[in-house]
Amino acid sequence: MIDDDSAVAGGGEPAEPAKPRSPYSERPVARARRAKAQELIERLVAEGRVRIADPDDDEVTEWRRVVNYAKRHGLEPAGKRIEKVPYGGPGLELFLAEGPHPNARSQRPKAAGGLVPVPARLGHLHPVVAALRNDESRLVMPSALRRRSLLLLQGLAAEAVRRGYEVRKARSSFFPREGGVDVAVDGFAYIVTIRQEFPESTDPERSAHLVVELAHGLTGRPGRWRDRKSRTLEEALGVIVGEIEARAVEDARRRRDEQQARAERELRWQAAMDVAKEQAVREQLAQVLRDEAGYWQEAAALSAYCMALERRIGELGGAVDDSALDSARRWSEWARGYVRSIDPLSGLPEMPHTREPTPEELKPHLRGWSPYGPERRG
Repeated sequence: MIDDDSAVAGGGEPAEPAKPRSPYSERPVARARRAKAQELIERLVAEGRVRIADPDDDEVTEWRRVVNYAKRHGLEPAGKRIEKVPYGGPGLELFLAEGPHPNARSQRPKAAGGLVPVPARLGHLHPVVAALRNDESRLVMPSALRRRSLLLLQGLAAEAVRRGYEVRKARSSFFPREGGVDVAVDGFAYIVTIRQEFPESTDPERSAHLVVELAHGLTGRPGRWRDRKSRTLEEALGVIVGEIEARAVEDARRRRDEQQARAERELRWQAAMDVAKEQAVREQLAQVLRDEAGYWQEAAALSAYCMALERRIGELGGAVDDSALDSARRWSEWARGYVRSIDPLSGLPEMPHTREPTPEELKPHLRGWSPYGPERRG
């Protein structure tokens, strides 16, 4: 094999150096995604919400990539964040929510959030902790660990009450090795449980470890704290209380967003219902008009027949006997009365009365909405 130096020495052309790869932001896919992200931000600022109805899997994936691009490259407006919620089943609804995302680094509980006092003795316990102490079917573990677990729960409960929160009996059932309390913040309840981490271990140091868990619910935040050399659970109580508060902030934001989405959906549904009722009433009036036009056409045809009948009676006045003429005249008279009874123009027509449309009459005009409420689809 001939290397590059020998190739040049022999009169050959030196190989072209490899071209450096262009930065990601200058590649076609990135440029296209940036353009879509910028267009999305402009629409969200102008319209408030962007809805993608019935997307396929590839479209959903692409929209998520566009949203992630906007977040990673700082395209979101100051003080806002893009949120995604389901829309109409498989669809997506994108909107701008206030403030940074609760999972953002700036919103995470601070590790050094302050130590929470943990009592040294089991006196003056919160009623929920006292009930756990007296329930021998809970916190089944060595007595020293059980005492420490109760002291940790008491420290947590006392700090929660000091901050204005409610501590109550946990609404969830536990395994016998566990015990816990509910901490309620702004209407949201968070289950905090404590248990022996390695109950089967024969290592005395390992079997003495406890673990505190905060039920995850709908959040993706971490929710488990263990005894470690770098930090005991007593030192982590402040972080645990801070995590409860952070989740309450996140849940309150989610609740506001859901309430706003429900209110907007209610408005859209009510607007659709108003239009549907107007169209359904229009159909009622149109049907009355069609019926009257039909009766009017029938009356015109029957009136022409009556005129022809009367002419025929006049033509045959002397050619038939009196009984036949009398019968024909009575028939003509009845026919005239009937024509008058069905002719809508025999008097002056009035504006017809309408009734409240039925759900089945509304459905054709609702464009997918249900006549029974905004949370259902037609």
